[in-house]
Amino acid sequence: MKVLVIGSGGREHALGRQLSISPSLTRLFFLPGNTGTKSLGKNLDISPDNFDDIISLCKSEKIDLVVIGPEKPLVDGLADVLRKNSIAVFGPDASAAEIEAHKSFAKSLMKKYNIPSADYVEFDSTQLEMAAKYLESAKYPLVIKADGLAAGKGVIICSNINEADQTLEQLFVNRIFGSAGDKIIIEEFMEGEEASVFAITDGSDYICLPAAQDHKRIGDNDTGKNTGGMGAYAPAPLITNKLQLIVEEQIIAPTIKAMKDEGRIFVGCLYAGLMITSEGPKVVEFNCRFGDPETQAVLPLLEGDFLELLHSVAIGKLNKNAVAYSGGCAVCVVAASSGYPDAYQTGFEITGLTDSENIIVFHAGTKESEGKILTAGGRVLGVTSVIGQNDLARAKSIAYDALSKIYFEGIYYRTDIADRAIKKPNQI
Repeated sequence: MKVLVIGSGGREHALGRQLSISPSLTRLFFLPGNTGTKSLGKNLDISPDNFDDIISLCKSEKIDLVVIGPEKPLVDGLADVLRKNSIAVFGPDASAAEIEAHKSFAKSLMKKYNIPSADYVEFDSTQLEMAAKYLESAKYPLVIKADGLAAGKGVIICSNINEADQTLEQLFVNRIFGSAGDKIIIEEFMEGEEASVFAITDGSDYICLPAAQDHKRIGDNDTGKNTGGMGAYAPAPLITNKLQLIVEEQIIAPTIKAMKDEGRIFVGCLYAGLMITSEGPKVVEFNCRFGDPETQAVLPLLEGDFLELLHSVAIGKLNKNAVAYSGGCAVCVVAASSGYPDAYQTGFEITGLTDSENIIVFHAGTKESEGKILTAGGRVLGVTSVIGQNDLARAKSIAYDALSKIYFEGIYYRTDIADRAIKKPNQI
């Protein structure tokens, strides 16, 4: 099969790598791809926003499957356009992608179908005074979220009313997230540990991949601003077999059915960001695609034919036996540019980039110039260790040893990825 992967980040590099080892793959294309994907297939200088050129490419190259990585093309309706042109695609239509595009939709869906999540209220930018009044009597800490897409950074935890008022002003007055913040969700703060579960679904049936745990904050011990993700590990021991069944019975299966009942059949990867509370698992957020960097930790743990899995979803007949968990574990540490998630500089040469036994270096914000690989983004690399045993301490040691050999000016990374699982084994 000929496959086209849409996107340019570490997630797309990881998707491409897993697809590249399928025996049924004949050719792999990336649009636009990155420095790392060049060794797996052909990068194409076409914007993911250019739907007409994408359709023309798929027809001229006789593409058998399109895999859409990022949320924006999904929200903008790329999957709809592809399906209208009889092109198989892994990824939901725009109506189903609204589960990520608008948190207010996801929250109302969960409330309607009794899917566990935090209590909430919502306000739009015309209700500034009403929202401020609500904050005066609210319980702290609380969480304020931009309703729309904000690259994983639109969630602010406020410990007191002063922080909440400042956040309200930043969103509604200063518009730090643009139109994504024209409506906000104010949620109760949930105590517990987070986990990420990927459900691969054809809209009716599903399978779940090994659970992961992301590290959103920029600093060690979960301090500082939210980012797109500074590292991840899988499988997350927090999600025991017993808890996995509860997650599927109370969250995954009901959500897939709810979307179907609403006439928004979800085809692709339903990402459930969970909080494991004393009352059980609750939904923090849903995404309409694979997570980044969790994908870099989860996919290398799969045995079997990943292309067959995605293609079976795209044609509406999920093959639940296409892949299986290998029994190993993985730790992905993101190397970022100094200053991220705020302003940062790019264009610095990266040295020490070599995959080795147990190590995969996934490219994200990189570019090639005159034979050198340079930094070109906030999150630059995902250095991932993969071992055959479920030993996160060893996997962490291997990942950081590899990372110590990589250098670019201003390189920054957290030093505690996977520590939560290593230092405090799951007690649930």
